[in-house]
Amino acid sequence: LAYGDLLMLLKNQTKPYELTPGESDRLVEDWTQKLTGLFEQGKAFTQREVRAWFDQIAGSFAAINIEKTDKLKVGIVGEIYVKYSALANNGLEDFLFRQGCEVMVPGIMGFMIFKVDNRLEDIALYGGSSAKKQLCNMLKWYFTKFETDLIDSVKKYPQFTPPTPYSHLKELAGDVIGYGCKMGEGWLLTAEMMELVESGYENVVCTQPFGCLPNHIVGKGMIRKVKNVYPQANIVPIDYDPSATQVNQENRIKLMLAVAN
Repeated sequence: LAYGDLLMLLKNQTKPYELTPGESDRLVEDWTQKLTGLFEQGKAFTQREVRAWFDQIAGSFAAINIEKTDKLKVGIVGEIYVKYSALANNGLEDFLFRQGCEVMVPGIMGFMIFKVDNRLEDIALYGGSSAKKQLCNMLKWYFTKFETDLIDSVKKYPQFTPPTPYSHLKELAGDVIGYGCKMGEGWLLTAEMMELVESGYENVVCTQPFGCLPNHIVGKGMIRKVKNVYPQANIVPIDYDPSATQVNQENRIKLMLAVAN
């Protein structure tokens, strides 16, 4: 999951500016094959190995010849399947690339830490066993190590925008929503919108399945509060459902981009 987060992050920040079209996608494929081979040999799993491979992956993307130009920066948040799956969101990332945008999709490691941290919030709010608390603290510490190493590898190359640590996401969310709001993507979805705007990705597509109640509460329902904190935020919620036409979805996103321009 951590390797996938890094590959997604670096590809999305390189692809819009590459001088040789397709080079970023080819590099993702090369690393996917290489890492798969290492996994089959039982390698690239320890933290020391992961840290070294993170550095190599970041260095390989930094070596791609690019030409930085002014592009709209767009973030993608939402229900976890619709957010990451091109099948579910009708190829949203590629659509935004074709519109001349740079895309940022928050990684899944933050979601992993969030799900463990939720158990700690349960104990803080309602009580619970000390054994469960100790186990959750260990898991949170374990996941955070990989998150920290990933951020450190990206920070070595100033042309890339590193992810925001989970601890900062939680601070952001605390200003607008309670930590007990945890169904689905919970307060993390709200925090990711705030993180994106704070990081310069002021245009945000909030993807959600039709009728997804948690998403309507922490996503669509929090847009006004996010805009109160960040008036420059330009957020559009998009429902993805087999009965919804792709043309209608893309037109709404194009309208958001027109506002951004």
